[in-house]
Amino acid sequence: MNKLRTDDEVIVIAGKDKGKRGTISRLLDNDRVIVAGINMVKRHTKPNPNAGQPGGIIEREAPLHISNVAIFNSMENKADRVGIAQLEDGEKKRVYKSTGQDID
Repeated sequence: MNKLRTDDEVIVIAGKDKGKRGTISRLLDNDRVIVAGINMVKRHTKPNPNAGQPGGIIEREAPLHISNVAIFNSMENKADRVGIAQLEDGEKKRVYKSTGQDID
């Protein structure tokens, strides 16, 4: 069970965008996440007339390592850690470590 999922609101805890908040748009398989509007980089691209793609400088999100983001706890208004709690029927749920409340 992954502790972070797409559409989770996270806060960056390390790097050039430390303190910024955003939602996870993609989870990559190598322990990296892409957060919408965070870690923007400029990419110089050549035009590709076959694909109808113009050339120029394109700004897009670069991946962040999953250890550099933490889930945002809106009740406490700060970053929090994620724990896994098992219910009586064997179902697993994600909970905030500080308060024990369900995330989902």
